[in-house]
Amino acid sequence: MVLNRTFIIFGILILGVLLIGNVVATHHFLTEPYPGHNDFLSRWEGARAYWQDGLNPYSDAASLSIQERIYGRAVVEGEDPGFFAYPFYTVFFVGPLVTVSYAWASAIWMVILEVSLIAALFLLMNLLNWKPHPWLLALMLVWTLLFYFSARGLILGQPGHLVYFLQIFALWAFWKGRDDWAGAMLALSTFKPQMGFLLVPLILLWAFRVQRWRMISSFVVVFGVLILGSFILQPSWMGDWLKQVQNYPSYTALGSPVWIVTEYYLGLGSAVTTLVTIVLYGALFWVWYDVLKKRDATRFLWTVALTLTITHLVAVRTATPHYVVFMLPIIFYFRSLQNWRPRQASLWTGGILLLLLILPWIHFLLTVEGEFEHPSVYLPLPFLSLILLWYTRRLWWRASPQFFLVEKTLLTGAAD
Repeated sequence: MVLNRTFIIFGILILGVLLIGNVVATHHFLTEPYPGHNDFLSRWEGARAYWQDGLNPYSDAASLSIQERIYGRAVVEGEDPGFFAYPFYTVFFVGPLVTVSYAWASAIWMVILEVSLIAALFLLMNLLNWKPHPWLLALMLVWTLLFYFSARGLILGQPGHLVYFLQIFALWAFWKGRDDWAGAMLALSTFKPQMGFLLVPLILLWAFRVQRWRMISSFVVVFGVLILGSFILQPSWMGDWLKQVQNYPSYTALGSPVWIVTEYYLGLGSAVTTLVTIVLYGALFWVWYDVLKKRDATRFLWTVALTLTITHLVAVRTATPHYVVFMLPIIFYFRSLQNWRPRQASLWTGGILLLLLILPWIHFLLTVEGEFEHPSVYLPLPFLSLILLWYTRRLWWRASPQFFLVEKTLLTGAAD
């Protein structure tokens, strides 16, 4: 027991040294000489303006401060104004980092995002009861950070990587019967609503259906603290935030992937986009109804993956770094390869990993227009995920009892 405790303490110390070293190296070789991380900068400067200057982060003064950090001047027509544009309680997440320079803050933030990606990978592997060979695990760790959608998010300082980790943590905790953690993580993940506006209600509805009251109460308490604290500190935040959200389409060139197909490529107009979006919503809600009515736990993870896929197909505005959520179905299919070709599974997985690493980068480099991604980059992963989820749905349903404690934690709510 003493020896095990010593190893744990030693491991924690080594990990701490590695993380600190990573922050220092990131600062000295990246964030200090090459300032950027604009997706983080808008949130950091908005939070700094609030905590240090006493400004409303949605105010014109705070927005000008953000623009001066990005452009060195006020924004001109056609440029992204860099609005804070997140729920007010984002300042609670970023607040500890406003006490240091932006170069140090962005270095720390980048390491936090790297840890989020790696931690989410281990949670997914544990959830799916998958233990790859050591060489494959090492390859997966590298792939997790260099996968186009992951790496782009790291370069931009995209908060969506943290949201992804919180969502996976919530799912993992839910399956493991740790309902307090599940509810808390799900509530915290709402600071970027467009990534979870369908996932959050699905999980809450399922928790209600199977009487996981502790999970629901944990969510309500944490979410309530975030909302109430926001109103106490900035009473006008809700209206100010919604105003910035409403202005968002005026300076963004692209809509949802459905919009890209129906309007950008096919020129079919907004009516067709709306119709396709309604059809996808309708199909998803029918799946929800069927699963919830039957309390069919064997279909729940598939429903979660389908929900995340449709979320990023129909959201008014998404970003390719959000596509890290598709690691859930990707890891599931890697796990399933073990049953299909047990002797060759690792080689097949390694080969597919290399393709997934190379092809998106080639796609981006061949189509990039100046500083902007080509609209086609938004399409392959969510549409491929939708097709695969539909045609392999029975694979997911059959696999669920093998991977999860269905009877104990999903059907009966015994964790409560």
